Amino acid sequence: MKAMVFAAGLGTRLRPLTDTIPKALVPLGGGTLLSNTLLKLKDSGFNDVVVNTFHFADKIGSYLRDNDGFGMRISISDERGVLDPSAPLETGGGILHARRFLEGGPFLVHNVDIISNLDIPSFVSAASAGTRLATILVSERKTSRYLLFDKEMRLAGWKNVSTGEVKSPSPELDLRGLRCLAFSGIHFISNDIFDVMDDMEASPEKYPLYDGEGRIVAAGAPGRRFSIIDFYLRAAALREVRGVTVPGLELIDVGKPETLALAREYQNPT
Repeated sequence: MKAMVFAAGLGTRLRPLTDTIPKALVPLGGGTLLSNTLLKLKDSGFNDVVVNTFHFADKIGSYLRDNDGFGMRISISDERGVLDPSAPLETGGGILHARRFLEGGPFLVHNVDIISNLDIPSFVSAASAGTRLATILVSERKTSRYLLFDKEMRLAGWKNVSTGEVKSPSPELDLRGLRCLAFSGIHFISNDIFDVMDDMEASPEKYPLYDGEGRIVAAGAPGRRFSIIDFYLRAAALREVRGVTVPGLELIDVGKPETLALAREYQNPT
């Protein structure tokens, strides 16, 4: 089975560490964020992995070659020079750009800066049920931005609690009774996603996105750079996108110095 590791981010919140290295190569537990993610995937039965790159992309390529791909088949999806030379393609655009490596079956996506105790094979087994377009690992972790799910854990919307901004595939979203859960940076995706991306590009009017007042906030073609969350929200009008919670999940989003310190303590408890 295939997996994709998001490693193209600029890592601005981890500066000055990321002034000279990509976030993926930030040291952690005797290795790096990237090696930690790859070895967890390898232990979970994934041996065919795509790594997207942008910030210090050459350093990631050299690192993978120097370590013989950690005994895995590693493909690099280089986003440099595709659009804006100062920014990668975002999460949805990154998956679309890696299409040639991912087509042929379902695949897991894992952010390089997520450290967790997730039993990935169990998650994949649960996520493979039915005809879902995507299954998103979520939790009750505190954040400013939440995904909203109905009682059957179907994706119904998104809310920024700091600004009050709401997005939904429905113009009549009722926030009452919806569960507010935090995205984990780990999701399992059907290969149908590329057909839906093609359809959304060709017929974007079929996939409108509304704000909390029922006004359309997105109805155009996504283009080459777009958020996977916005894509899921738009696709959820016609396709099944579900969330999954895992009892006992421990997860650290290593996006800033204080959470990096927590991750290092988690990897090397005293």
